[in-house]
Amino acid sequence: MPSVANGNLLIAEPFMGDTNFERSVVLVCEHSPAGTFGLVLNQPTDIHLSDVIEDISVDLPLFVGGPVQHNTLHFIHRRPDLIENSIRVLSGLYWSGDFEQVKQAVNLGTLTDRDARFFIGYSGWSEGQLDAELNQKAWIVSRTDADFLFDTPASEFWRGVLKRMGGEYKSIAHYPVDPRLN
Repeated sequence: MPSVANGNLLIAEPFMGDTNFERSVVLVCEHSPAGTFGLVLNQPTDIHLSDVIEDISVDLPLFVGGPVQHNTLHFIHRRPDLIENSIRVLSGLYWSGDFEQVKQAVNLGTLTDRDARFFIGYSGWSEGQLDAELNQKAWIVSRTDADFLFDTPASEFWRGVLKRMGGEYKSIAHYPVDPRLN
């Protein structure tokens, strides 16, 4: 069974069967024996940050971070110089931080969608739950870097991650969503 660490990606197997995670790529923000917290990177919404936060005047896209607590807002970024109390996920990639500083930076245009992504809800696994799913081969574990996360369009993310992994994963990237339509 592959091991999971902060900053890893969980790539949904093509025929996972869970509509919450179909063709999803989840960034693991925090992994410990007590459980795992992550954010789905490739489920955009039609909602903007300015639709849910009154103090924001800029239309930055919102993503669905997962099926848990859609009344919560989370964000990742690569600007710890602008946002205090950020949590390092991997080199050049941070999670959370001082939201008042985020709002100010977004409104000033110094924090854009090139450097930050915002999510409603999150993906969570209790103790042992993710390990069980990994044993069932529901997820492929991969490494990533901040540039790939921010420079790859959400619509190309699942395939892009698998293609970067190469070998057998490159061929999985071409599996149809519904093989009956092949």
